[in-house]
Amino acid sequence: MRLACIVLAAGEGKRMHSLVPKVLLKICGRPMLQFVLDTVEKLKPERKIVVLGRHAVEIERALRGEGLCFVLQKEPKGTGDALLNAREALDGFQGNVLVLNGDMPMITAETLKRFLRLFRRHRDTLSVLSFLAGNPSSYGRIVRDDSGKAVRIIEDKDATEEEKRIQEVNSGVYGMESGILHLLERIRLNDAKGEYYLTDLFEIVVKENRKAGSYCIGTGDELMGVNTRYDLLKAEAVMLQRIVRGLIDSGVNVVDPGSLYIHSGVKIGIETVLYPNVYLEGTTTVGRKCTIYPNVRIVNSSIGDGAVVKDSSVIEDSMVGKGSEVGPFAHLRPGSTIGLNAKIGNFVEVKKSVIGNRTKASHLSYIGDAVVGKDVNIGAGTITCNYDGVGKHQTTIEDGVFIGSDTQIVAPCRIGKGAYIGAGSTVTKEVPAQSLAISRAKQKNFEGWALKRRHRVHNSKSKDKGGE
Repeated sequence: MRLACIVLAAGEGKRMHSLVPKVLLKICGRPMLQFVLDTVEKLKPERKIVVLGRHAVEIERALRGEGLCFVLQKEPKGTGDALLNAREALDGFQGNVLVLNGDMPMITAETLKRFLRLFRRHRDTLSVLSFLAGNPSSYGRIVRDDSGKAVRIIEDKDATEEEKRIQEVNSGVYGMESGILHLLERIRLNDAKGEYYLTDLFEIVVKENRKAGSYCIGTGDELMGVNTRYDLLKAEAVMLQRIVRGLIDSGVNVVDPGSLYIHSGVKIGIETVLYPNVYLEGTTTVGRKCTIYPNVRIVNSSIGDGAVVKDSSVIEDSMVGKGSEVGPFAHLRPGSTIGLNAKIGNFVEVKKSVIGNRTKASHLSYIGDAVVGKDVNIGAGTITCNYDGVGKHQTTIEDGVFIGSDTQIVAPCRIGKGAYIGAGSTVTKEVPAQSLAISRAKQKNFEGWALKRRHRVHNSKSKDKGGE
């Protein structure tokens, strides 16, 4: 059966009090509307239509997905009017139409497929997906007659006290035959809200003696609409539980599931260990048998198999090779590539640099705009001086170089293969391969100087006391 999906995403979202359109607010790193579109994609519909409001241009730019058709609802006149606007985009289409809201990020393809099967099996003209709500006050109620047949949907503010006690509520998901879309024109304006309610279509269909059904198959967590900041937090908590559960089921070792923050696009290999308070964001991938220790944040980065990221380290837009070690208290800034079995240790900062295989920078160093070869040892306190106040310059350190502690390399500069740099040096020009470079002031020892100084200080203090 042919299927078209229509996502209603034109709502103002005033209760969010946000400068960002509601459907672009993020849950686990992704706009909530993108979650809905990704779920719709799994149904493989023939047409995918998104109804947008006054933030249409901004929302279109933020979304990804092929074959999306965007429809503009010029004025916020409710869900009935929004669907009516989408009818033109269905011109020539005959089949089933699935309608859902853009602020339902938790809904799954499995639930939608089950709903569509029921809709088709019962040969309904119109079906609604419902669920039992513990607190139904913000939802439309499913009103059934004495035989148990659903006959209408009543909004909370229009419901009687008896109807308010109904716990079966409307999720906002509808299945319908394309041939009934003309009935949208019969929906009357709700004077209190100045809107056309899509829910009224259900009663219109029933009164036409067409077959309509309500299927109570969902859960509140999955079908919740995100309308407030609190709803956003709740949805993210549920999504995080899903993500972490999925990782555990796939073979990731999680020490404390409740302390992790992981975006929906993150991928983690089997037998990797995640300690508490780990943040994995964006497009991050972590390989197999890695260990990520507490208080680590990794953003849009790749961590190779067997790598270890120690406590309180930050990695952004970078790559860490297999078997390498980063941290504790290390910072890989954007554009950094760490080779195989390398070590970036305590309080080392790397920025837009390539670090070769088995190279070590174990502590207290800054490596910026540098290309560092393999098997290089970078001593404590080493700094690549890459910025001259106007532009950035590159440092090249070739294979097998040994750099002594407290060295400053003033870029642009090249240090040849196998060279040694003496501790405490300031290197300002090229060092040839296999050379020793030392740049420091000549040491002078003044014997007895310290004893004489202490004697002068003592005599000065004695004079001060005698004059009191």
